[in-house]
Order: sequence, then C-alpha cells, then structure tokens
Amino acid sequence: MPSSTSTPTAPASPASASKRERRKEARPGELLEAALELFVEKGFAATRVDEVASRAGVSKGTLFLYFPSKEELFKAVVRENIAGRFAEWNAELESFEGSASDLLRYCYQVWWERIGCTKASGITKLMISEAQNFPEITLFYQHEVIQPGQALVRRILQRGIDSGEFRPLDLNHAAYVVVAPMIFLMMWKHSVGACVPEGAGFAPEKYITAHVDALLHGLCAAPDPAPAPISSPPSFSSL
Repeated sequence: MPSSTSTPTAPASPASASKRERRKEARPGELLEAALELFVEKGFAATRVDEVASRAGVSKGTLFLYFPSKEELFKAVVRENIAGRFAEWNAELESFEGSASDLLRYCYQVWWERIGCTKASGITKLMISEAQNFPEITLFYQHEVIQPGQALVRRILQRGIDSGEFRPLDLNHAAYVVVAPMIFLMMWKHSVGACVPEGAGFAPEKYITAHVDALLHGLCAAPDPAPAPISSPPSFSSL
C-alpha cells in the first residue's frame, strides 16, 4: 500500500503577512472608535465590552488584550479624543499672533470644529449624566479634561489682562463663564438637538458668535464714563 504523504503548507506571502500586521496595528483605533460610538449612544453603564468588540469586528478576548477593563477602555477613548489634544492646543495658544479677543474667538471656532460638532462631544453629556455613579471615572475626567481645559482658558484670559485688553478678573470663575456655552452646546447636540429637525431656528455657529460678542463686551477694558454734571438746584428767585 502506498504511503500517504502530507502536502507541506506554503508559507504566507510577504503581502499577506504585511496586511495582517497592518490590521493588527489598526485594531486599537478601531476599538476606540467603536467604543466612542457606543458610549455616546448608550452611556457608560449600559455599554458592554462584548458590544464594543462586536462592532469593531473582533472577539471580546482580543479587546481585553488592548484594554483590561471597560474603565480603561473609556479612559483611552477620552485620551484619544480630548485629553490627548491639550499639548496641541497649548502649542497653538503659544504661537497665536493676534489680540486676546481674536484668540478667544479662534478657540471657540476650533473647539466647535474639532470637538463640539463631533461624536466626542457626547462624552461630556455622558459625564454629566453618570458622574455620580462612577467616582473613579469622574476623578479621571476632572484631572485629565476639566483641569487642563480650565487652565487653558485662564491662560487666554490672563493674556488679555496682561495686555490691557481685558479688565482684571477672578480667573477661576471667569473660566466657567467661557466654558458654559460649550457645555450647553454639547448637551443640546446630544439631547434636544438630536430630536428637532435641522434649521429649526438654532445654529450653533451663530450662537457661538453671539455669545463671544456678549462675553467680550463684559471682558474688555473700557474707560470710566465721565461723571454726569450735577445740576444746581433752582433758586427761589426763579420760581
């Protein structure tokens, strides 16, 4: 009886190996994108890691190779979309040429384009909705997003004060005034704004312009108005 021989397996081609390597390198980004979508759609508590893995096209075990827990996955999403960009934004502040008013307008515009009108803005609504239930996540967000964000705003305001363009301010609380419309827009986009038809009378870009104009009229230094002349009381002879 002739002996059977097994056919040797052909080695993988360099092209296919390269493709698999590129796919492996892309997995963290694909997982973060899927996680961002689900966290924004469902919230932190309701999102399951197996859903994230399924949307990214991998197994749950593969997800845990990159992110050991749902908490660490969420932190990575925040760093990828918001916290990891503060170095870039601080560098832009340092290199900006123009007035503090122009810088403030520019920051609102850039924030809307890069965060506000994107899916990443839903992270803020998630935090406001669920912060009380997840104190560890809340402390992380406070440390990596809120504090650096407020520090960046304070630097912009201080720049205007130093140049004489803005009047002296309580910087810690003025920073909240600057950030407030951003929070409003993020909450609006992922609540009422998701339910009303487009063009229903509210345009975020125009709202930002109106708010900046109102804000700057409150910030800008202006000369003290001349005191009104004090009129002399009428004399009895004129009565």
